[in-house]
Amino acid sequence: MKTWHKVTIGVGGAALLSGIVWFTVNQANKGVVTVQTAKVATQETLVSQVTASGEIKPTTYTNVTAQGFGRITEILVKEGDHIKKGDRLLLQENVQANADVEGQTAALSSAGATMKSLESAFQLVQAELAQAKADADKAKRDWERAQSLDKDGLISKEEYDRRRGTFDSESAKVEQKRALLEQRRAELEYAHWVLAQGQATLKRVQDVLSKTTYTSPINGIVSYLPVRLGEYVVPGIQNSNGSFLMTLSDMSVVTAEVKVDETDIVNVKTGQDADVTIDAVPGKVFKGKVTEIGSQAVLRSSGLATTQSTTSTQEAKDFKVVVTLEKPPDNLRPGLSTTAKIKTAEKKNVLAIPIQARAVRTRKDLEEAAKNAKKSSSSSVTLAAPPPPAPGDPKKDEVQGVFVVNGKKAIFRPVETGISGVTDIEITKGLQPGDEIVTGSYKALRTLKPESDVKVDNSAPKKPEDQQS
Repeated sequence: MKTWHKVTIGVGGAALLSGIVWFTVNQANKGVVTVQTAKVATQETLVSQVTASGEIKPTTYTNVTAQGFGRITEILVKEGDHIKKGDRLLLQENVQANADVEGQTAALSSAGATMKSLESAFQLVQAELAQAKADADKAKRDWERAQSLDKDGLISKEEYDRRRGTFDSESAKVEQKRALLEQRRAELEYAHWVLAQGQATLKRVQDVLSKTTYTSPINGIVSYLPVRLGEYVVPGIQNSNGSFLMTLSDMSVVTAEVKVDETDIVNVKTGQDADVTIDAVPGKVFKGKVTEIGSQAVLRSSGLATTQSTTSTQEAKDFKVVVTLEKPPDNLRPGLSTTAKIKTAEKKNVLAIPIQARAVRTRKDLEEAAKNAKKSSSSSVTLAAPPPPAPGDPKKDEVQGVFVVNGKKAIFRPVETGISGVTDIEITKGLQPGDEIVTGSYKALRTLKPESDVKVDNSAPKKPEDQQS
């Protein structure tokens, strides 16, 4: 036999042997799923968080709007300035208002002088009335004596008539002074009314004048200043708002107003701790507490409350949650983007597994897997019992659980869960520390069937450059 014949036969034999080996291995591994696993362990602390984004807002802020017609003559602050209550912010044209105050002040002075004059006249008439009453009393006594003397014939007719005339004259003077006193009193009351009216008018024009000088009602900063020198402003009329001048914000108490998804809002409670990060202050975490939880859902697309929407919708909804910062920095500004991580629950020494290890299977799948496993099971493999029957359609009734590696099989074990952390979830029933569970891959967990044969491969995944080489 020639050499090349021997070589050909040798190569062919080796290829045949390799094919047989490959076929044997392939058949042995047929239906075997490669998975990654991890041991169930106890965690010292498991924290459940709700993460929501929003913006920085002050607890107290006010929008300053125009209080009268006129042109802006001076702006005394700029955006970002720190201001105190009572500080002047802006001046508005006040020529007419100032003239009205000066004119009314002069009119009030005149009314005051008139009233003083009338008071003096009133007092004078009071004195004259008192003198007239005294003269009338004297004339009355003389007239009474004259009547007594006339009975005894001791007074002449002329003297008798003179005393009688004097008495009548003095009595008439008293009535005259009384009438004059009532006149002076009425004039004085009118002068008081005019003076009060003048004071009220002066108060009104002074108020109009004061509104041409805008002062700060709070301590804080000028957070927004859109107007410019020389612009004309108008006050609000009926349903029309007045010209917007600026926004003042009290930054002594700062909050992060965030929007929490409707699926998480049930876990958020007032007083819970929160870690707040601000995009403008990278690398820092600020502590805070939940101080307010909105009771009305807000549509995510429009920002309107559901009660304001005229049509029903199935779109996602959020709830407003306010987190008050404990020690806010001085350089914060309203409107800065922020993210709050609200600690909704915390447990110590809990049994936990990676969240991705949790799987869901229908009750029908589990029952079929249990039946098939009984037919092919051996005494060396412990099989999971099917879950107890439950009312409802077994095709739709879903069971939550994990795949536990028992020998070379993945046994589906129903579990009960507690709080969820960032990467782990609490297991309250169904697992024990040390159990080996399937944690990956994602595809394997989605397609893995109960009682399937598995191959554990926990080696580190290859890097892209290693795969290329």
